[in-house]
Parts: sequence; C-alpha cells; structure tokens
Amino acid sequence: MTVLIDPPTWPGHGRMWSHLVSDASLAELHAFAARLGAPPRAFDRDHYDIPAERYGEAVRLGAVEVDSRELVRRLTAAGLRRRRRRTGA
Repeated sequence: MTVLIDPPTWPGHGRMWSHLVSDASLAELHAFAARLGAPPRAFDRDHYDIPAERYGEAVRLGAVEVDSRELVRRLTAAGLRRRRRRTGA
C-alpha cells in the first residue's frame, strides 16, 4: 500500500497543485491526508489536491514521488479511478 504524489504542475487559484492518491484504498488516502493536515474540501473524487508548498511535507511523511502518468496508471490499476461524468449531448 502506497500513497503517491505527482509534481506540483497543475495551476489553479493562483497556485500550483499536486495530486495525492493511494494505490490501495481511499481509507489509506484519507488517513494520510489527515496526517498531512489536508482539509476534507481538498478531496476530489479519487485524490486530494495539495498545494505546492505542502509537497515536501507530503514526501517527508512517506508519499512516493511519481510523474502524473504513473500516478493515474497506479490509481486506475487499483480500481480507484473516478472519472467525471460527461454532461451534455
């Protein structure tokens, strides 16, 4: 069981963001996020959005650094990937 984090390359709200995921369970992810101090509102379907300034702390707590493609691959392989529903015609 591993918690993974990708580099903070995702812009939003005037900041850069990383994604924090588990390759085993959402329970593991929520427990890690709580230790990191991530607020519940940072959870988005299958990951937590982590601001760049918290990246180093996540790694110090044990998150494994991977690129974004590897993060999605491992999340999907674990069966935890939750895509957005498409709307419209």
